[in-house]
Amino acid sequence: MKQAMNFRDPHRVNRLIKCIQAKAAPVAERLGRPLQIMEVCGGHTHAIVNTGLNQLLPSSIELIHGPGCPVCVLPTHAIDQAVALAEYSNHILVSFGDPLRVPGSQHSLLDAKAKGAQINTIYSPLDALKLAKSYPNKTVVFFAIGFDTTIPSTACTLQMALQQGISNFRVLCHHICLIPVLMTLLKQQEVQLDGFLGPGHVSMVIGVQAYKNIVQKYHKPLVIAGFEPVDILHALYKLVQQLSTQKYTVQNAYSHVVSATGNQPAQQVINEVFISEVNAEWRGLGLVPKSGLSIRSQYRSFDASLLLEKKHCTKQESDPTYCKKVLTGSLKPQHCPWFGNKCTPHHPQSGLMVSSEGACAAYYSSSTKAKAGIVS
Repeated sequence: MKQAMNFRDPHRVNRLIKCIQAKAAPVAERLGRPLQIMEVCGGHTHAIVNTGLNQLLPSSIELIHGPGCPVCVLPTHAIDQAVALAEYSNHILVSFGDPLRVPGSQHSLLDAKAKGAQINTIYSPLDALKLAKSYPNKTVVFFAIGFDTTIPSTACTLQMALQQGISNFRVLCHHICLIPVLMTLLKQQEVQLDGFLGPGHVSMVIGVQAYKNIVQKYHKPLVIAGFEPVDILHALYKLVQQLSTQKYTVQNAYSHVVSATGNQPAQQVINEVFISEVNAEWRGLGLVPKSGLSIRSQYRSFDASLLLEKKHCTKQESDPTYCKKVLTGSLKPQHCPWFGNKCTPHHPQSGLMVSSEGACAAYYSSSTKAKAGIVS
């Protein structure tokens, strides 16, 4: 507990804010605008908003919210596929909690559950495997989503299903990888970005070296950050230092958790179960080359997409324009005209408002607490 409080120490926070301000102001003056730094991870967005760091930072820095929330970028057709599988009478669909309220083209998983579909919320794909053992006459379908952080657990579960001969278990795979979308954002150049706060959890798996192409090809600095105020500010200071010297590299400000090469056993199990570099659809971003995964032929019998009718495999995306802009960092959540009225956690327009890592959910929660006079 004492160590955790060190990462929230007000004196250290204030000292880092002053150091950031001193370094950032001359760079912003040179550029003629504030430095635009994208915090990639949705967990960072929530930490920044909930602790008020966005209000403490100097005007020379503008934080841009990135697409680092896997629930927020789930395409409409992924929800439609999950709903279709859940509606089969002999199926039990299992999912993490966040995707349940994300709208599909017709309705959400929560709507389907209210109409009688068997949908269970779980905390681990291993829970889905246990459920399959308990209900041998049902087909248990795990709705597998998430970035590199959660892919290893799905891979391990598929290995166990094969080893144990559990024939009534399936996986609807909508896992995606984060680095390709960062490359896509830089290629599109819709938003001026000066650098990235790299995600802590994803980096635990893929390691520091995985980001080198971003720096080498696009000359943008990236610093991997933790999730406490001091963690985030320390990483931000390192970023500003790089922008000041104009010497760009990948730095690790979360070294007590993230290593240079990452979690190699996790990387190995991913490679054994999945084929990487598959083109994938992202909500609000369209087709992102080489960002998806597919299940290898050895595990093909567990692929839930084989159970789908052709009509449920179509990809007709109809995301609101405002949601697309928030996902790509060109619109702040609180500046969206739908925010807090047409779009709320009870009536969301996309996963941005309901995910525990969604940018709109972070700002809505913060504004609600402010109105109620609650201090985090």
